[in-house]
Formats: sequence, structure tokens, C-alpha cells
Amino acid sequence: MKTILQSLRIYIVLTVLTGVIYPLAMTGIAQLCFPKQANGSRVVENGQPIGSDLLAQKFESHRYFWPRPSAADCVTVPSGASNKGPTSADLKKSIHKRRQRFGADAPIDLLTASGSGLDPHISPEAARLQIPRVAAARSISIQKISELVDQTIEPPQLGFLGEPRVNVLRLNRTLDELR
Repeated sequence: MKTILQSLRIYIVLTVLTGVIYPLAMTGIAQLCFPKQANGSRVVENGQPIGSDLLAQKFESHRYFWPRPSAADCVTVPSGASNKGPTSADLKKSIHKRRQRFGADAPIDLLTASGSGLDPHISPEAARLQIPRVAAARSISIQKISELVDQTIEPPQLGFLGEPRVNVLRLNRTLDELR
């Protein structure tokens, strides 16, 4: 009986420590040190959240740059890859349809879905490929849209991690500011 009571006490102490105290401490530290990131890097406009810097949003209008294809349809709950392998007929069909939409020279990030299905970035090449469509839909010069894309290219993190990229939500918000 003594062993059972000791085990129960240890269980309760560890549950409170690791299930209550530690998560609250980490949440408090995150809120203090990194409030924007701790709250999901939300993008707020006129007091209303309109998206996140970290999650792709679905843009389908020709007036906007389109994000990377999403196996999760840009929905966060079922996020994830499609698990279609290189021999999958479904994957080949999807890539063929996207190649027809974007052209034979489309960058790979416009042809394949991201691993999470929620990647907020596209390559600068993917953004540049969309410039003529966006410029025509907005009646803005290709040169002006090209300059806008060039201004929104983010360098690799810490100067060497990853590739240059363009956050689609930020680019589209900047585009809306041109009006």
C-alpha cells in the first residue's frame, strides 16, 4: 500500500509540474519575449486579423499572387502533405494540370504542394512568373509589379539558411496598397 501511495503522489506531482506549471511558465516567457510569434504571427488590419505571416492563405483571384499548391487546401486542421510518391499517377496528373496552368517552365514550387500544405512563401521565380497575370488584372505596368516583387524578396534566414523567398500575403497586401 505504501508503494501505491508513493507512486500516486509522484504521479500527481509530475502531472502538476509537467502538465500545468511548465506549460504556463513557457507560455508566460513566450508572451514576454516573443509576443508576435507566441500569438501566431497574426497580421492585423483595422483591428481585425486577416492572416498569419507563417501560414498560407488561399488566393484565387487573378488580381493576386497565388501561393504554392496545398494538399490541405490551405486549411490548418488537416494540414500535411498528400503522401503521393514519385510513381503516383495522381501526383503526375496534378503536376500536369499545374504545368498547363503555369506553363512548361514553371518553378517546382508552383507544381508541387508543400510538405505542410501551409507554406506561406513562394520562390522569387514563382512570383515573377505571375507578374504578367497580376499586372493585366490590375491594369498596372509589369515594371511596377516587378519592382514590388523585388522589394518583397526575403533573403535566406541568417544569411545562409534556406533560399530567397517571397511571403505571398505580404506581397498581396503591398499590392493592395498601390490601388
